[in-house]
Amino acid sequence: MGDLYVHDNGQKLDRDFCMGLATPFLAGLAVAAAALAGRYGIQAWQAFKARPPTARVRKFYEGGFQPTMTRREAALILGIRESAKPEQVKEAHRKVMVANHPDAGGSHYLASKINEAKDNLALDEL
Repeated sequence: MGDLYVHDNGQKLDRDFCMGLATPFLAGLAVAAAALAGRYGIQAWQAFKARPPTARVRKFYEGGFQPTMTRREAALILGIRESAKPEQVKEAHRKVMVANHPDAGGSHYLASKINEAKDNLALDEL
């Protein structure tokens, strides 16, 4: 038989008896913790699904062309900064034009806007 524990009130308890009571208590505590964690997880998932969609960073400019092309619009078309150097303008123009050339299935209108953007930025640099 195991060691005896003496309670504050003077009652003697067997160590094995005390350990036998601790195991179901700890198991119940673990089940309660798992239930709370599961409840929290479900609530967090529902809150995540219910949140409004956030604006994502868009790689391309959304919107039509302005009647007179501005320096900002020209930079957006070519995908460069307004303060880009002439070499950067030329390289960006080449890349965008290769992707949108009319001979490769691109639009004549877009090609004209790409050329106008290059001219707009290149003229300002001279």
